[in-house]
Amino acid sequence: MIYSNLASLILRLGLSSMMLTHGLGKFNKLISGNLSFSNPIGIGEGPSLFLAVIGEFVCPILLILGFKSRLAAIPPAITMLVAALIVHADDPFRRQEFPLVYCLGFVAIFLLGSGKYSLDWRLKKV
Repeated sequence: MIYSNLASLILRLGLSSMMLTHGLGKFNKLISGNLSFSNPIGIGEGPSLFLAVIGEFVCPILLILGFKSRLAAIPPAITMLVAALIVHADDPFRRQEFPLVYCLGFVAIFLLGSGKYSLDWRLKKV
């Protein structure tokens, strides 16, 4: 059991920290008011940017903390599916592979949960 808790921690911290590097630029763009962004699912540039910030910046922070980890893993997984299957649909597989690997990692976090080394665990004890 200790290894699954450690695995969950490593996966949450590693994957989310790397995802933050993609989300930070989008977050800065959003707060600066520059809403120009791709519109891969046809909801508009602003809403698409907002959803990307949720999936690539806000949820990874929650995952690092281990807060509501199962729920917080869903938006990044969906964001990466959109990146792989819509944004990079016409690209070679090597361009789709990276977001698919992220997606699989977030699905694994969803299935594993946050584990013992998380805010969720601490709050459950209160």
